[in-house]
Amino acid sequence: MVRWTARTVLRATVVLWASATLVFFITRLVPGDPAEAALGGPGSQASEEALDAVRQRYGFDQPLIVQYGIAMLALLRLDLGTSYALRQPVVQILADTVPGTATLAVLALLLAWAMALALTLSHTRSSRAGAAIGDTVEIVASAVPHFWLATILIAVFSTALAWFPPVSTGTPAGLVLPVVTLAVPIAGFLAHVMRGSLDEALSAPFATSAVARGETATGLRFRHALRHAALPALGLSAWAFGYLIGGAVVVETIFARPGLGRSLLQAVTVRDVPVVTGVVLVSALVYVILTVVTDALTRIIDPRIGIVTR
Repeated sequence: MVRWTARTVLRATVVLWASATLVFFITRLVPGDPAEAALGGPGSQASEEALDAVRQRYGFDQPLIVQYGIAMLALLRLDLGTSYALRQPVVQILADTVPGTATLAVLALLLAWAMALALTLSHTRSSRAGAAIGDTVEIVASAVPHFWLATILIAVFSTALAWFPPVSTGTPAGLVLPVVTLAVPIAGFLAHVMRGSLDEALSAPFATSAVARGETATGLRFRHALRHAALPALGLSAWAFGYLIGGAVVVETIFARPGLGRSLLQAVTVRDVPVVTGVVLVSALVYVILTVVTDALTRIIDPRIGIVTR
């Protein structure tokens, strides 16, 4: 347990450091003067004196390696800085936007799992035609772009049927279309993984033994095979949640929903480096936490996997 915990902490530290490092150097490679971006961009028409003052304040006049060291030391102090565009602490911006995106991503992941389970159970061990239909549905669902699916859902369920609002209204109804838009691609991918695993589980020796003991077909699927089939998909849930955070950039913009993804898009547009760094670090931290949680759940579901093996 101690070794596993130490390795987990070390991996989390490396992931966060690598994320912060990549963001720092990528944002510095973007053409333009960062001091100008801090003053509102080229349209601000800032004087040279104001630009020099900003360069000294943020250390832009220092060599790149020195700027990197200053940025990393600030992160060690948990200081994410102040937004260039909003003039607010990045921590406050994250506190305002993370809950909305987290709600959207969690609901989408739960819906994706429900849809994936339904697809898996309805098409496993079916006829050749049923298997072909299942494959087609899973591939199309996993490949559909968020912006295209969102457009279709708005056209059908908002414009034609008027069942749900086309933009965020702060009500549960305003969550339906964004959640479905995010959930469908993940559901197709998870269903494809689980259906293959369920087929293998139903052909495994333990399934044959269960049938010999008098287990019914339904009991075999739900009590024995399904938990084994869910293990690969469960291990991918951390990746899926990260994918949902990335998809939130598009979905929150289309549905005019405030959140982490929309804030990231706006920050990238105006080169608001502190906000970009904060969003990336929060996303990386969430990914690390979910990886640990899914790892623990996998070991609970399958006791043969011991913590000491890691």
